[in-house]
Amino acid sequence: MLRWGVLAPGRIAGGFVWALHRHTDQRVQAVASRDPERAARFASQYGIARVHGSYEQLVADPDVDIVYVASPHSEHKRQALLAIAAGKHVLVEKPLALNAAEARDIARAARAANVFAMEALWSRFLPQTLLIERLLRDGVLGDIRLVAADFGGRFDFDPEGRVFNPALGGGALLDIGIYPIWLAHLVLGPPPHVHATGSLAQTGVDGQAALVLTYPQGAQALLHTTLFAETPQEAVIAGTHALLQIDSRFFTPGGFTLKAARSDQRLRWTDASGLHGSEGLAWQAAAVALHISEGRTESPLHPLEHSVALLETIDAARAQLLTS
Repeated sequence: MLRWGVLAPGRIAGGFVWALHRHTDQRVQAVASRDPERAARFASQYGIARVHGSYEQLVADPDVDIVYVASPHSEHKRQALLAIAAGKHVLVEKPLALNAAEARDIARAARAANVFAMEALWSRFLPQTLLIERLLRDGVLGDIRLVAADFGGRFDFDPEGRVFNPALGGGALLDIGIYPIWLAHLVLGPPPHVHATGSLAQTGVDGQAALVLTYPQGAQALLHTTLFAETPQEAVIAGTHALLQIDSRFFTPGGFTLKAARSDQRLRWTDASGLHGSEGLAWQAAAVALHISEGRTESPLHPLEHSVALLETIDAARAQLLTS
């Protein structure tokens, strides 16, 4: 049973701790925040025994096996390296860092310290993802020609908040656009060519982006993300043999429909686990515990090199948007 420490309690951390306690036998032992009162409230709400007055105290806690970093993106590298230097395993909320260079720094440090490190890209561990991966591996869809996915939401504008503040790593691509990009990487791999267009928010961060990823054999990924409007949040994988349509909120527990090419034949699959929304974070926590029990320092499903590759694509897209 893993004993967790949480750095930077907030809404995202709350969802993770709730799913962890409700659906696994793992427990959060300690929490730390720059605001002691906030940490105390979080601990009371989620039944956490220990509140530390600093991040340094938490990573030094002998009763903590693994640190969950749920801070704004700008703090991911610093806090991950702090935990790694203390010899703790670490799970860092997506994105792993602000850019690919920072992600490489985290990967190097974790490998040198021989501790487990992973980006918390929870969608990778959902049952539907594992089944889709198997269908792709078995060639059920044929040659993949297209991945199309979008994730947009209407966020209230707050220039000081995490989503719109450039100093905190704000912007659509790092915050929610990473999900469509991850799906394209899962199906087609990292793209050799990235073309991005879009618009900026008032604070200068990327507010909306459309990406075209192109691959040597002619396959494409058409991806979209925005902070300005709610979108269908659907995804499609089109192959020469079949079309796979993932339900809305494709990055959460759900289902998909598989339709044979040039046929009315359809097969429907729905996640029967009973987990909904952020409850699906439990799958990620269970995978981390399994990997660590096996003596692994990286996830075979989502190794650090995959996180670096995701950020390389995001870096390329952001560079185009911020200089256009």
